[in-house]
Amino acid sequence: MARISVLGGTGYAGAAIVAEAARRGHQVRSVSRSAPDAAQRVPAVAYLHGSVADPVFLESVSADSDVVISALSPRGPMLGQVRRVDDELISLADKLGLRLGVILGAGSLSTEPGGPRLADLPSFPAAFKAEADEMAQVLADLQASPVGVDWFGVSPAPGFGAFAPGATLGRYRTGGDLVLSDESGNSNISAGDLALAVVDEIEHPAHRRERFTVAY
Repeated sequence: MARISVLGGTGYAGAAIVAEAARRGHQVRSVSRSAPDAAQRVPAVAYLHGSVADPVFLESVSADSDVVISALSPRGPMLGQVRRVDDELISLADKLGLRLGVILGAGSLSTEPGGPRLADLPSFPAAFKAEADEMAQVLADLQASPVGVDWFGVSPAPGFGAFAPGATLGRYRTGGDLVLSDESGNSNISAGDLALAVVDEIEHPAHRRERFTVAY
């Protein structure tokens, strides 16, 4: 059993990861700015409320964890702040020896080897460009981190999101820096199956110091 803290644990991706990790018997803490509704709470999960922008609070959460998952979204008041928080987590992972996982988004994936990032294509929604750029910077910071930092990054399929929730199918495929598409050219993953992949990676590490993508 691992002690797992999920930052952004009441968000779309974070809540699914919290639920899956708890289902498997891990000691789970959900960290968020506000408390979830009673109906959203998962039994046996500890819900902590505070600002991850506060270095003292962030270190206190990290110090009691074997694994910290950053499922923070750089939008609203967090736009421009997630990179700073994740950089602090990199330092804490180095200091404390914990494992760090970061949900990166799909914008830094490419459709072909050597091709441009999705976020650099003319078809990429302008409303999400700043978010994608910030998470691409987080990926670069992870890749440049000290060699002793045990991290992994996860880029969900481009079709991932609350706008297309989908059912949990109990399966997924993993890839590297390229978008994974099905036989119809679609690239999707549900929150439940993303969570399967994340908790599988925690229990059976296969991507140390690298980013991987998850899709059907």
